[in-house]
Amino acid sequence: MGNTADTVFLGGKVFTGTGTEPVDAAVAVAGGRILAVGDTAEIRGLAGSGTEIVDLAGGLLSPGFQDSHIHPVAAGNQLLRCDLSGERNLDSYLARIAEYVRTHPDAEWITGGGWSMDVFPGGTPTRQMLDVLVSDRPAILTNRDGHGAWVNTKALEISGIDRDTPDPVDGRIEREADGTPSGMLQEGAAHLVGKYMPTAGPDEPYHGLLRAQEQLHAFGITGWQDAIIGAFAGSGDNLEVYLRAAREETLTARVVGALWWDRERGLEQIAELEERRSRGNLGRFAATSVKIMQDGIAENFTAAMLAPYLDKCGCATANSGLSFVDPALLGRAVTELDRLGFQVHFHALGDRAVREALDAIAEARTANGMNDNRHHLAHLQVVDPADLERFAELGAAANIQAFWAVHEAQMDDLTIPFLGPDRAALQYPFGDLDRAGARLVAGSDWPVSSPNPLWGIHVAVNRMTPDGAPNVRSADAPPRKPFYPEQSLTLAQAFGAYTSGTAWVNHLDEVTGTIEPGKYADLAVLDRDPFAGPKEEIGNTTVVRTYVEGVEVYAAG
Repeated sequence: MGNTADTVFLGGKVFTGTGTEPVDAAVAVAGGRILAVGDTAEIRGLAGSGTEIVDLAGGLLSPGFQDSHIHPVAAGNQLLRCDLSGERNLDSYLARIAEYVRTHPDAEWITGGGWSMDVFPGGTPTRQMLDVLVSDRPAILTNRDGHGAWVNTKALEISGIDRDTPDPVDGRIEREADGTPSGMLQEGAAHLVGKYMPTAGPDEPYHGLLRAQEQLHAFGITGWQDAIIGAFAGSGDNLEVYLRAAREETLTARVVGALWWDRERGLEQIAELEERRSRGNLGRFAATSVKIMQDGIAENFTAAMLAPYLDKCGCATANSGLSFVDPALLGRAVTELDRLGFQVHFHALGDRAVREALDAIAEARTANGMNDNRHHLAHLQVVDPADLERFAELGAAANIQAFWAVHEAQMDDLTIPFLGPDRAALQYPFGDLDRAGARLVAGSDWPVSSPNPLWGIHVAVNRMTPDGAPNVRSADAPPRKPFYPEQSLTLAQAFGAYTSGTAWVNHLDEVTGTIEPGKYADLAVLDRDPFAGPKEEIGNTTVVRTYVEGVEVYAAG
């Protein structure tokens, strides 16, 4: 870096991430890095004739946001297919599907997704609903959380799924009274159809990634961890998609890839993961993590719980969810991955899955000692209080999806009644995790929910969705109320989770995540200082500019 700034930011506040409040300061950037943070007169003195002056106009300069658990290729592909994520009821779903079918007469399969379970009775749509719209071609539409698929009769026929087809060990085929598949496939059962889908050519997922990257930069996001690098649920292997973007220098974000752990296999796949890690390191992309999905979701009763789910009458059932990887194998796998220097990124939603993941990390610590691999557990919907302090003890990060911690129809109708009030009160314990010393990192799980980090921050602080944000609720639902507000975070804590926290989990904390001299100028310019206004208005904040290494990658129209 020279002593003359390429860009100067002044006229607002700066959240450096090194303290809990924004400061009155200006920032100079040179050679893609932060040159100086100081008072306006000092920073103006670093400007030359060619320096760009960016007036913050009373807004806030923040470190670029980073998403710790996201699926951009899948999200981008969904935007390019039959995208239902913007609709809110059955009529609009059906109209959107009908329009897509009409405008894509040559599509061999009708694919897409983004629908919400609470729109359908019992959370399960039927094949007949789709058959009316498309009967000559197979159709498969994943739900918004990616843990189930709605299919038509043609898709079931092509896949050979009938009343005699057994449920896979990691999923469930929803059925009509006589055993005929109803058109809803939960978890691993979706793969029974997905494996027959034609694999997309190399251009579609590549363009999907670039479309998603545009959207993420518009939300001030400069880096992320892709939570599945591999073939999954009918989607092709996205490793080459990222490597192509890195080679062609169209990947402008910093990305860590979490290589997919095939839960139908064992330790023999580790050699392949090592090869993929070696090959998957180019430019701003590094496939240094391994993703292990240990359980499902609570809404379809596949999240692994310590105690059984309840039925509609409040009585215990025989079902306590699914552990996708046998805990004994999980411990051996994590120990070996840890020994080889991999980070392990767990999907752990239910309290039993959380405990199994922590137990596996503890086994690795006993065998290998403490290290800097920075394992993390994502989702953490239900955490047993006895396990809270284990995060800090084991050096495991709590990877939160803050936007989910709200009252909405899927929560109030399809989750809380089947957990019971005591267990429901343990959901998304962000405050308790912080008080127990856990390191908090934050992500969206997009396309499951909005990737807008300012909406996620709003929910982390308020435990309610901001006005205008998606919050699917029935028309006769009671007024919104905070979702267990004792688990809220401060604004500084929430900002930290989406900036320095995720930078840490991605091993990028020495070069990003805060605004300090010498670090990369990965920055987001906000239209206001959310620290200065009412906390109820945090979600109204918008991003007006985004920079990666001092280069503008987004500017509001």
